[in-house]
Amino acid sequence: MKMLMHGEKKEAPGQVAILTAKRAGFCFGVKRAIDISFDIAKEIPEGVYTLGPIIHNPQVIEKLKTEGIFPLDTVEEIGSREIKALIIRTHGIPHQIYDAISSQSFRLIDATCPFVKNAQHYAQLLKENGYQVVILGDSTHPEVKGIMSYAGDDVVVVDENTQLPHLKTKVGIVVQTTQPVEALKKLLSNIIEHVKEVKVYNTICNSTALRLKETADMAREVDVMIVVGGKNSANTTQLSNLCRSLSVRTYHIETEGELKKEWFIGVRTAGVTAGASTPDWIIKKVEKRIIDIGGESRNGN
Repeated sequence: MKMLMHGEKKEAPGQVAILTAKRAGFCFGVKRAIDISFDIAKEIPEGVYTLGPIIHNPQVIEKLKTEGIFPLDTVEEIGSREIKALIIRTHGIPHQIYDAISSQSFRLIDATCPFVKNAQHYAQLLKENGYQVVILGDSTHPEVKGIMSYAGDDVVVVDENTQLPHLKTKVGIVVQTTQPVEALKKLLSNIIEHVKEVKVYNTICNSTALRLKETADMAREVDVMIVVGGKNSANTTQLSNLCRSLSVRTYHIETEGELKKEWFIGVRTAGVTAGASTPDWIIKKVEKRIIDIGGESRNGN
């Protein structure tokens, strides 16, 4: 492997050492949902749908279509399709929708991530025990919309930059599973100034926290970071933002076709990480493309 000294310029990409994060790609919840989907496709050859995209990765959604599994964008579409099986996405759905569709004649398969289920459960538990529920997360994200449905009419959704609204004296906190722990720490430091009692359920997925830490460690060692995953994936975008915050040149791509040779000019080491909804076969194609450009793979951190 030819190495370049820091600051040395090279007009064309040379051999670039590639470090790939060990935790890049499918998390437990996503792998579980995809396995469920493919198993159902084998069992029921047609009439299988998901309520919304089962994960935030366009390439996986297209692959599922080749197996006869198609996403429905809205609940209203259910009545216009001949459905034999309906799969609930990993992000979960509001309980009102679940209740409305559970009595229908088709088979309902719940592929909600177990960690998301925990967040839903704790939101309901807090509500039932008289706490105003505060959800740390993105109010537009389907996971958060689902959690909100369990949290009561006075639920509040905030992100790490939100100015806190007026809150009741008893507040319970749950967290969107893909939020960084630093955001939770920041919320707690702010919220204790406003309320008398706080109960916290840290529902951040451990996989998310470990993936962020590994990515941060890698970003400090490389010249460029390639973050692979759906542009609509919250946790993949979070990885990109984290890398950029560490002042490393970062590119968020969905497929190897987006890679450009000029990104690797003068680069000694490139880091590759991927969101929780990115399949291994896409990551391997990205690695291969970097190698074709002039990279050399080696073990990640």
